[in-house]
Amino acid sequence: MKQRKLRWMMLAFVLMTIMTLGACKKKVAPPPPPPPPPPAAPTASLTANPNTVEKGGSTTLTWQTSNATDVSIDGVGAVQPSGSQSVTPADSTTYTLTAKGAGGTQTATARVTVTAPPPPPPQPSATEEELFSQTVKDIYFDYDKSDIRTEEQSSLQGDIEFLKQHPNISFTVEGHCDERGSTEYNLALGDSRANSVRNALVQGGVAADHVKTISYGKEKPFCTESTEQCWQQNRRGHFVYGK
Repeated sequence: MKQRKLRWMMLAFVLMTIMTLGACKKKVAPPPPPPPPPPAAPTASLTANPNTVEKGGSTTLTWQTSNATDVSIDGVGAVQPSGSQSVTPADSTTYTLTAKGAGGTQTATARVTVTAPPPPPPQPSATEEELFSQTVKDIYFDYDKSDIRTEEQSSLQGDIEFLKQHPNISFTVEGHCDERGSTEYNLALGDSRANSVRNALVQGGVAADHVKTISYGKEKPFCTESTEQCWQQNRRGHFVYGK
C-alpha cells in the first residue's frame, strides 16, 4: 500500500512537471510578411526630327515614357505619356521632357539648332543703259518755244547729276514738236529744242562730246490725239542712250 501511494505521487509529480514545462515554453510568433517591392522608376526618351531647321521652319518632337503619371516638355506644356508634336522654335532650343511617377523623376532632352536662311541671290546690277532709261527725264517745252521753262529745271538738274556721275555714257537729245505747223518749221523748232537741252547740260558740266542732237520735228509723235494734253507730250527734248 505504501509503495502504491509512492508510485501515484511520482506519477503526479511527472505530470505536473510536464504541465509546468509546457506552460513556460513561449509560443513562437509567425514571421512578418516581406515588404512590397519599390515602385518602378520612370523611363523617358525624346528626339527631334530634323534637329536642324532654318529660321521659321518646324521640327517634330517624339517622346516615349513608362511608369510616369505626369509628363511635360519645357516650352510645350503637359503631354501624353507617349506621342509626337510639331514645334517651330524661334531660336536654337534644347527641349527638356520631365516624366514623374511613384518611382521618381526622369528627364530627357533634344536639341534643335535654328539656322539663318541663306541670303537671297544677288540681284543683277542694272546696266548703264537701264540706269539711263530709269533716271534721265525728258525735258518738255511750251507751244512754239525752245527755251527751258522753270518747272523743268528740277528734271534738268537731275539729268545733269546722273550724267556727271556716269561720264562714259554717250547719248542723243531728240527734238520733237506737236502736229501744228509745217514740217520744215517743226524740224527747225525741234533742232532748237534739242540744242537748248544740250547747251544746258554742257553748262551744267556734262562733256559736250558725249551729247549729240537730232530733230524729228513732228514726224515721230509720242501721242497721236489732237488734244493739248497729247500735244504737250510731243513737245519735248527726248534722251536716247548710246547714239
